[in-house]
Amino acid sequence: MFAIGDNVVYGSNGVCKIMNVGPLSFGGAKDRLYYTMKPRYIKRSEIFSPTENNTMVMRKVMTKAEVDDFIRSIPDIKPLEIIEEKKRDQEYKQAVMTCDPATIISLMKTIRQRMEERIAEGKKVTASDSKYYHIAEDSLYGEFAISLDIEKDAVKDYIVSMLGDGVMF
Repeated sequence: MFAIGDNVVYGSNGVCKIMNVGPLSFGGAKDRLYYTMKPRYIKRSEIFSPTENNTMVMRKVMTKAEVDDFIRSIPDIKPLEIIEEKKRDQEYKQAVMTCDPATIISLMKTIRQRMEERIAEGKKVTASDSKYYHIAEDSLYGEFAISLDIEKDAVKDYIVSMLGDGVMF
């Protein structure tokens, strides 16, 4: 169980801060415990989730040491293998919904590789590729920013400072 003040990754909402744990003061579910969460990057929003919710991914944000270790592992993470082109969007969406940093990096590498191939062939980057790359980047950088206590816009530079310019993701 998470505690008040914990930062958690909560599904597609990204990093949320737990503001309260207890029954809701409204509605008919006074016998259930809920997390009241405030998304860190979505203004004027509050999320209520049952503490025993098993349908949505919810995990603690990585520590600074875990983020640094993870960043060092990025060069070893392989792109996703998209077997059926028709299911590309579905596989992108599933990868994002895992909230797993390694899967997110795999997705980013897959999309980056595809973007470069399309540009080399004189084709445009697809709207789907752009959309999911942005979602993945936003998710990953949002968590890292909280863990590293830096602005989200500074995360990419932090990663590059650790790995150098040659690592693409």
